[in-house]
Amino acid sequence: MDILNALVAFLNFVFVPGLAYGAQLALGALGATLIYGILRFSNFAHGDTMAFGTMVVILFTWGLQSLGISFGPLPTALLALPLGIAVTAVLLLATDRVVYRYYRRVKAPPVILVMVSLGVMFIMNGVTRFIIGVEDIGFADGARFIITAGEFKTMTGLQEGLAIKATQGVTLGVAVIAVAALFWFLQKTRTGKSMRAFADNEDLALLSGINPDRVVAVTWILAAALATTAGTLYGLDKSFKAFTYFQLLLPIFAAAIVGGLGSPLGAIAGGFVIAFSEVTVTYAWKKVVGYLAAEGNAPEGLLQLMSTDYKFAVSFAILIIVLLFMPTGLFKGKSA
Repeated sequence: MDILNALVAFLNFVFVPGLAYGAQLALGALGATLIYGILRFSNFAHGDTMAFGTMVVILFTWGLQSLGISFGPLPTALLALPLGIAVTAVLLLATDRVVYRYYRRVKAPPVILVMVSLGVMFIMNGVTRFIIGVEDIGFADGARFIITAGEFKTMTGLQEGLAIKATQGVTLGVAVIAVAALFWFLQKTRTGKSMRAFADNEDLALLSGINPDRVVAVTWILAAALATTAGTLYGLDKSFKAFTYFQLLLPIFAAAIVGGLGSPLGAIAGGFVIAFSEVTVTYAWKKVVGYLAAEGNAPEGLLQLMSTDYKFAVSFAILIIVLLFMPTGLFKGKSA
């Protein structure tokens, strides 16, 4: 039995990737839950907002690289991220003015807004694919690893190596900063308090003199920031492909619902629940169990519960279970 090598294999293939993926889902779910909590509808265009924002970041990244500008060991995309957020925020504000504002004015039921967001989703997806194409795009530059498997083996003398990608470290660092900034904004600023009051009781907030147009505008700006950041981090960690972000819509909404729709803390918790569930179920545990098994008793099969091709089925299954047995989620959000 080799517990240390089994632990390193677990960290390398399950824990570290799950942590990075969970942070990406948490940021995406935060944007979705903000829109649901304040604007009171499920925005099905959120995944393609992530795709559009990431596309803009990639275009600016290419521009900076052509000028010889880089960010040293960090990805150049981090320099382009504020520009991508700004462009995406302008797009969402324009979309709200042209599309969503009318339905709010006539007090359309939430299901109508959901259907409208589906139309917006298809348009944004088409625009993104038309501009940047449909192929996989890798845009991560700078250092590739914080520590390589070979370096780890040399340091520890273990048979199993631990490799931590620079993009995984960047994901966790940026996610912590983004979440801390969001919670500070919502808890400490006057606008943030107005948004929380608007989410709790719209009629009472309006009677208190809160400007609803300002609340709506800030909500879209925050959603743009969270979506672009989440999409960029996901693209850096994996690669960018426009249709992939459409598929991410399921785990993002599953994360928001598992945590509790309308609950920012719940969105974060839900992101990690979904991420670790997907990684755990689709990982082939043969290597880890092989280290733990007695000599000569190593398993012959992969010990994989589900192929990675079906990882989104895990999100769907968790979503169905939560909707059936705990519709308000872990943090008692609004019922889905």
